[in-house]
Amino acid sequence: VLRPHDERVVVAFGQRDGIRVGHAVLAINGAEVNGRFTADGKDVLEFLGNPANYPVSIRFGRHRLSSNEKLMLASMFHSLFAIGSQLSPEVGSSGIEMLETDTFKLHCFQTLTGIKFVVLADPRQAGIDSLLRKIYEIYSDFALKNPFYSLEMPIRCELFDQNLKLALEVAEKAGPFGPGS
Repeated sequence: VLRPHDERVVVAFGQRDGIRVGHAVLAINGAEVNGRFTADGKDVLEFLGNPANYPVSIRFGRHRLSSNEKLMLASMFHSLFAIGSQLSPEVGSSGIEMLETDTFKLHCFQTLTGIKFVVLADPRQAGIDSLLRKIYEIYSDFALKNPFYSLEMPIRCELFDQNLKLALEVAEKAGPFGPGS
């Protein structure tokens, strides 16, 4: 069952063949969908409701987060991190280092200055701690040493982007090494 939700058409009920509740319609017949509308401006639900348009090929998946959604999630994580560090029975706890679910692991590395680096990874992926430290090294080299970079602003540096992409590719090639890693 498809329903409009937050300017997107999403699966509201029924899971099948890897398509889960919450997945959005990303493309119809190979043409990207923009929110609730097809590339040629037709409403997705009206298009799918017309039997003359069938057969149809639909691609589902998780939609990309908007900048506002990313900021909201980062703010929520910061609050949970702070609460976790205060409620921890461990003396001198630094907060959440890893949050594990059945579909992903969230890893967090907090620097001495309080900057947090967060990575979402496959639960079987190994070496995320070293990846986080590498990301911090790249951040230090290409953002903090850049005289045009202002703290708490988006990083607009081609060398930063290139080196970050390379580090992520190396981590991805390392691949998952089994549960518990």
